[in-house]
Amino acid sequence: MRPVSCKSRNMDNSQNVKAKGLMQDTRKSAFRKYRDLFYGDRSLCFILWAEFVFFMFSGTPGAAGLFLRRLFYPGLFQSCGKKTVFGQFITFRHPHKISLGSGVLLDDNCMLDAKGESNKGIVIEDSVFIGRNSIVYCKNGNIHLKHGVNISSNCTLFSSNSLTMEEGTLVGAYSYLLSGGEYETNSSTRFADQSGAESAGPLVIGPNSWIGANVTILDGASIGEHCVIGAGAVVTKPIPANSLAVGVPARVSRTTQAPTPSSDQR
Repeated sequence: MRPVSCKSRNMDNSQNVKAKGLMQDTRKSAFRKYRDLFYGDRSLCFILWAEFVFFMFSGTPGAAGLFLRRLFYPGLFQSCGKKTVFGQFITFRHPHKISLGSGVLLDDNCMLDAKGESNKGIVIEDSVFIGRNSIVYCKNGNIHLKHGVNISSNCTLFSSNSLTMEEGTLVGAYSYLLSGGEYETNSSTRFADQSGAESAGPLVIGPNSWIGANVTILDGASIGEHCVIGAGAVVTKPIPANSLAVGVPARVSRTTQAPTPSSDQR
């Protein structure tokens, strides 16, 4: 993460949703800490039902598992569209602040965490794919994945501010995108004790962009429409539309040709 003096403090309550801070709070019981970390202000009945559903069906293999998760999981979320596919051993935290569209595919072992005290959480629109072992998580921030976004395996999307991925964008494996996650370099507080929620502003990935494998996109370094970010690049500042950017730090090497609209888009 960049050692910068951040421009904004987006979430005042972010320290309260940091796992370390929650676990070290001596005023709360072990159950209250667990509830805050996984479910927020949900009722005991909701928590017990969710725990039962996850325990019974999270690891059920094969077609039976896919059927049972599709049957029992949707009621745990803020909303859930039709034909959503849930792989094995997916972790959900604060599912009541997660909205899933139709035809969403969540592969094995991924995690969706909408943790926060004042945020809206995670919105995943229709036909989004999230690959196995990928993590999409909030620290009192918001994440919005629009129609047809494709997240490959072992990626991390983090937000303590606002992260938006526009329609049809592809992210290669082992990539890391963060909105927020900055620390105060001039503070007397140790980095490990800070909230890590300082932010230079929202992060937006434009539509129809291709983020290569093992790319890091830092806080505030938004990407324009129809961009290609080469594998292994580290994006530290905004990239204009129709650009190919490569390197560490990423620099624009040439422009890309915008796609020709199909007949049904004209």
